[in-house]
Amino acid sequence: MKVLEDLGYFCIDNLPPALLPQLVELHAQSGQNRKYAIAIDIRVREYFSDLRKALSWLDQSGHQYFLLFLDCSDAVLIRRFSETRRLHPLHQSLETPESIGATIATERRLLSDARSIADVIIDTTDLRPMDLRQRLLEIYEGKPLHKSVTVDIFSFGYKFGTPIDADMVFDVRFIPNPYYVDKLRPLTGEDAGVYDYVMQFPITEMFLAKASDLIATLIPGYAREGKARITIGIGCTGGQHRSVAVAIALHRRLKELDVAASLRHRERSAAPTL
Repeated sequence: MKVLEDLGYFCIDNLPPALLPQLVELHAQSGQNRKYAIAIDIRVREYFSDLRKALSWLDQSGHQYFLLFLDCSDAVLIRRFSETRRLHPLHQSLETPESIGATIATERRLLSDARSIADVIIDTTDLRPMDLRQRLLEIYEGKPLHKSVTVDIFSFGYKFGTPIDADMVFDVRFIPNPYYVDKLRPLTGEDAGVYDYVMQFPITEMFLAKASDLIATLIPGYAREGKARITIGIGCTGGQHRSVAVAIALHRRLKELDVAASLRHRERSAAPTL
């Protein structure tokens, strides 16, 4: 569900199927364009008979939905319950306590109807969390794994503190400082004069080429580890000139490489640029 939350879905856990029509109608009345992800498991088994009715209502009402079923081998399920030391959701509700294997068999029987009408079934037996995340991204977004990562670029000034929330920090104080050019001092890296001044130096171009290549190279690795966002800080002394200009240029470079990127300036309180 966390993956779907990252994709912009409003997630609800174990909503009784009979309430689906009410949720859809409430959504329609709100006028919001929102996507919902609803997780249903054996804990609401007494309502499973309503699932087909709810889906039929969605069909007749012209609403689109997608039914995903997550499966797993008995052996791996048993191991997972053992490792987490959690009781199976059916354990306490059964009149006669069963072994974990027998309880899983009961669960499979109760879920068989839902499984039979699923649009897609994912076997999670051999999937790591990041593998499952990739499958979900491919199914719900139709894009490769590396496209799921957003690079958040922000400029900052070291005199106001080194950021603690950045995955990577680049210090661009090696670039000549526009602050010492009288006509540029009151401006910022967002102004053409300062931006052009910073970009004129070969070392700036060399840095941008290598930094953008490095970031694009690392994105697939971060994605495989399940990271949805990479935060990159670009710092100079005051966070007004060099870091702002370089952050803007790096943001443009990544956009040209088809990388999802956002831009903000910590010392300028500007709204993020996507």
